[in-house]
Amino acid sequence: MFWFLLLAMVVVVAAVTLAVVGGGKSAVLQDVAPEQLTDPLPATRPVGRADVEALRLPVAARGYRMADVDDALGRLGAELAERDARIAELESALAGAQATRSGGPGLLKPGPEQPHEGWHAPEGPPRPAEGAEGHPGEETGR
Repeated sequence: MFWFLLLAMVVVVAAVTLAVVGGGKSAVLQDVAPEQLTDPLPATRPVGRADVEALRLPVAARGYRMADVDDALGRLGAELAERDARIAELESALAGAQATRSGGPGLLKPGPEQPHEGWHAPEGPPRPAEGAEGHPGEETGR
């Protein structure tokens, strides 16, 4: 009985091995091309939030394909560096414009030689409201 079970097990293992390997016929397991990144980041325009959210990296046997991840991270890093440089350039231009503006006379506040539209010079001391007695700010004894 032992020899029969051992022989049956050898036959089953051989049959499974031949089925997987192909046994000289057409291969049961065909070679499959590795999964590729189907929707890469756009090359003709800057990367936007929707592009990053839509990015799906292909899965490999041990996680993600390193080449696709490296390409995506390299592109995002370059975009961020370019945007940081542009922001720094605009901030320095703004600081220079503000320094120029604050240094010149009459550029921030309207002066008598450059009245601002709707701005009028005061015409003397403020008058008390009608019906008020005494000076403004004083309480009446009533």
